[in-house]
Amino acid sequence: EFHLSRRSLLNGLTTARFWSPAGHQVTYSSGRVEAVVVDRRAFDQELLAHANQAGLEVQHGARVTALRIDRGGVSISTPAGDIRARVAILACGANYALHRQVGLGMPRMFLHTAQVELTAQCLGDVELHFGSEIAPKGFGWIVPVVRGAQYCARVGVMCEADAPRHFERLAARIGRRWGIDVAAIGRPRQKILPLAPLSRTYGDRLLAIGDAAGLVKPTTGGGIYYSLVSAALAAGVLADALSEDDLSAERLAPYERQWRARLSAEFQAQIQLRLVAHRMNDADIEALFELARTDGVMPIVRRTATFNRHRQLILELLKHPPVRQLVLRRLAF
Repeated sequence: EFHLSRRSLLNGLTTARFWSPAGHQVTYSSGRVEAVVVDRRAFDQELLAHANQAGLEVQHGARVTALRIDRGGVSISTPAGDIRARVAILACGANYALHRQVGLGMPRMFLHTAQVELTAQCLGDVELHFGSEIAPKGFGWIVPVVRGAQYCARVGVMCEADAPRHFERLAARIGRRWGIDVAAIGRPRQKILPLAPLSRTYGDRLLAIGDAAGLVKPTTGGGIYYSLVSAALAAGVLADALSEDDLSAERLAPYERQWRARLSAEFQAQIQLRLVAHRMNDADIEALFELARTDGVMPIVRRTATFNRHRQLILELLKHPPVRQLVLRRLAF
């Protein structure tokens, strides 16, 4: 869709294994590549190279500490001095310090994450682990990574609190099976994960995209696809606004209308599923796994699941009477 090169792609993923709180397993495999593992450093460098070719000037190490917008432009403060610009695009990930300075709010839902890439002796399938011990209100993951002849695994959790402690539990559970030296694991990288968009993603001389706009899949926390979608839409609106020399909030508002038209139905379905998941206990999760093993759920998944869009799968699952009954029981509490 975005005509990206394959140089930053490490390996494809075809199979996922889901683990219940009690250790029961359900496997999903479509027989085709459903997702790819990206070398994020190489991916970012490739985007930077394209931007440089288009005339972008990059200042490395110039951390933005303040942002001020006035009628004449935007003042961007860095330790090296101020920069004056016509417009600012917030593409700062899940860091919302600048948002408060320019009148944008924050996402209303968050989870905490911890992840690290580790050397592994064995290469398995993608694993997703559920339950209050590993990842309350979220899940843990292991993603196989192939770097030449070296096997690695990206191990992480997203949960409501204390992500490092839950990360340690997940690593201890899967370490032997993946050939990971758990004792040698350092502290994982931590960050917050937005699970709902900002109420407003534009203003006078201002746009927010990707994680900075809260545009992350509420079901899985994945953000690259929605970042690319929002960046493309922002670029189109901003190019026209710059050529017209009109950078008012009114002129930039079409950006938000466009991403909402394209993504809001998807967000609404995923957020509702996330709210239900927040209420589920381990017994509910085990019941869902039992349905997946015995009651026709997996055919629905195979028929409707896609990696970047989950709305159709969610709607079809809710039409399935046993799943609907379980969800309604949780919503009643």
